[in-house]
Amino acid sequence: MNLTAGTLQELWVRREVSPHGWFLGFGAEEGPEVLLPYGEVIGDRPQVGTEIEVFLFHDDKERITATLRKPLLVLGEMARLKVADFHPHFGFFLEMGIGRQLLLPLKQFPLERKNVWPQTGDELFVVMKQDKEGRMLARLAKIDDFAPHIFRAPTSWLHEWREGWVTDVYRDGVFTLIDGGVVGFGALGYIHEGSMIHPLRIGQKFNARVTQVREDGRVSLSVRASKETGRLEDADRILAFIKERPGGAMPYSDQTSADDIQRRFQLSKSAFKRALGKLMKEGLITQKGNWTHLVEAQQADKPDSQSEDDSN
Repeated sequence: MNLTAGTLQELWVRREVSPHGWFLGFGAEEGPEVLLPYGEVIGDRPQVGTEIEVFLFHDDKERITATLRKPLLVLGEMARLKVADFHPHFGFFLEMGIGRQLLLPLKQFPLERKNVWPQTGDELFVVMKQDKEGRMLARLAKIDDFAPHIFRAPTSWLHEWREGWVTDVYRDGVFTLIDGGVVGFGALGYIHEGSMIHPLRIGQKFNARVTQVREDGRVSLSVRASKETGRLEDADRILAFIKERPGGAMPYSDQTSADDIQRRFQLSKSAFKRALGKLMKEGLITQKGNWTHLVEAQQADKPDSQSEDDSN
C-alpha cells in the first residue's frame, strides 16, 4: 500500500509528536508514515490507536502530508472547481476545498487564443491526475469524462432558457454542460459561433436558449433571443446607434461585410438585415449605397418649401 497524493486513506494513528502533530501509517507499527500536522486537524483531536480517514497531498516542501479537510475531488475524479488565481508561466490555480490550490497547467489552453482563457471566479470541469513526480495536477475534462454523469436532455427544455458552463472552445463554437438542477448532473450542449453575441471563454457561466433537443440527448443553444424578440431588440439597438451618430447616419448597410457587422454590432449579417428591414418598414431609416440614414434627419436637412412659398 502506498501513500499517494490525491487519495483518501484510512490510516492508523501511531503516535503524537509535539510540536508537529500525529504520525499515521498502514497498521500500528510497520511501514511508511505520514505526518498529520496540528494545523490540518478539524473537529476532534485524533486518538492514538485509532483509524482515521485523511486526504494526502504534497506540502510546500514536497513532502507527503495528511489533512482532515475534505477535498472537492480526489485522484481520477471529475469536479467543477473555481479559478482562484493565475500565473502566466504555470497556469490556473483552482480551489479544491483543503486550503490549498490545484494547478491546471497553461498547456491545456490554446496559446494563440488568450481571449478564451478562464478568468478568476470562472468554474472549470477538471479531472485530477498526477505528474511524473506523483504531485497532484488538473486537466480539463473531456467528453468521455462527462459520460458517466450526464443525462439526456428532456424535450421539455426546448425553447427554455437554461444555465450552464463552457467546457471547451472550438473555432466555430463552444461545448457546454447545462445544469440539470434537481433532475441530475446535467446535459451536454453546443453553442455555434453564429448564436453568440460575443465570444465565450472556457469556464464562463451563461444563460442560453435551447433551440434543439437532439436525438442523442444533447442540446443546441443560442444566447440570442428568438428571431422575433431578437429582431426587436437588435432594431432598437441599431436605431439608438444611428441617433448618436453625426448627421443621423452610419456607414453600415445591407452591403456591409459580415465580418464588419460582427465586429461592430456583435450580430450575424442575417440578424442585422432583419433589424434594418424592420426599421425601414416602419419608415425610420433609409439606405443609400453603403450608408444608412435616419429619415427624420434627412427631412430636417431638406429646405422648407412651404416657407419659401410663403416668403414669395
